[in-house]
Amino acid sequence: MAERLSDDEWAAWDAFYSMRRRLDRALELRLHDDSGVSAPEYEILVGLGRSDDRRLRVRDIAEQIGWEKSRVSHQVTRMEKRGLVRRTDCASDARGTWVELTADGRRAMLSATRGHTAAIRRYFVAALHDDASTLESFSRRVLEAIGDDASPDKAASPDQAGSPDDRDVVARAS
Repeated sequence: MAERLSDDEWAAWDAFYSMRRRLDRALELRLHDDSGVSAPEYEILVGLGRSDDRRLRVRDIAEQIGWEKSRVSHQVTRMEKRGLVRRTDCASDARGTWVELTADGRRAMLSATRGHTAAIRRYFVAALHDDASTLESFSRRVLEAIGDDASPDKAASPDQAGSPDDRDVVARAS
């Protein structure tokens, strides 16, 4: 049975969880309102834009953003219809395809990046003050603790409590 969290630990978790969710939502809304690009589209566009030849395989995109391959494939199909990406055959693997950034996709990514960067500065960087290195260190420790437990291919087990709403359930089970 898991050890209970103290009131202070729950308060820290609640504050972090609320901040993370609201920050994600604020960034997503600004991204879409400013550029017409959704957060999932932006993640894929940026991954393609950062790759050496502006193309990646679906499996590589899935690994980068932590999604299942089928979800990436469906998102790429929607983006292809908008002219942001195109699929091309992979010469080295007859079953594989490349997802390539189009000129329209590159323009959309660059336009979205300007507004997204401003929103990150407004909502996040401005609040950091002198805590950037502390937050970075903390984030690395959390990522290290998570390890491969959050890989896209790993199914969530029903006993993994994650949201503040789970507190009562967890407390009663202890």
